[in-house]
Amino acid sequence: MYKVLKRLLDIVVSFIAIVILLPLLIPVMIGLKLTGEGYIFYKQKRIGLNNKYFYILKFATMLKDSPNLGSGSITLRNDPRVTPMGGFLRKTKINELPQIFNILLGDISLVGPRPLVDRTFNAYSEEVRKVIYKVKPGLTGIGSIVFRDEESLISNSNLEPHAYYEKVIAPYKGELEMWYQKNASMWTDIKIIFLTAWVVMFSKSELPYKMFDSLPDKSNF
Repeated sequence: MYKVLKRLLDIVVSFIAIVILLPLLIPVMIGLKLTGEGYIFYKQKRIGLNNKYFYILKFATMLKDSPNLGSGSITLRNDPRVTPMGGFLRKTKINELPQIFNILLGDISLVGPRPLVDRTFNAYSEEVRKVIYKVKPGLTGIGSIVFRDEESLISNSNLEPHAYYEKVIAPYKGELEMWYQKNASMWTDIKIIFLTAWVVMFSKSELPYKMFDSLPDKSNF
């Protein structure tokens, strides 16, 4: 029943969101066309349900050849590959909005583990890789909330970006996603949706740990 209700919510919310957000999406598309390198959308192969690939849709915020430049698949704070308009879109998470079309199509859900590229996915332990996408990936999730400032964490580390992700972020994020697997419910999803909006406004808030007191211990992170 949970899966049926979740899919119904995805369809209803994504359809309403498309209608409501059109006045915002259209100016953003015009702005992207006139700035940066002049392209609007960015499609990238990600890992989805049952570890099958699909293409995620985002507003273009980086140089076209960014995967082959700098830190590759990891984006840093003040990353020089990010366009001026792209920086604003990333900070406000507006760059993620085209994924409402992925939700409507059924590629992803509103809530779930974020779909990853191969390199960051492979940073997870084998145990996590086997089960993380037994549920549909999401536009937002507990990992996204806790690591809302991931770019800053990586940028401030003395380790090489990929090394920091693999040694520090991936192990704890994997625990968070395993926690979601065990606690997935409509009520959990509703709270995650609320927290997603909350941490955009209050990035340093500890509210996620208060609303979900069973989250994995972060003392070792």
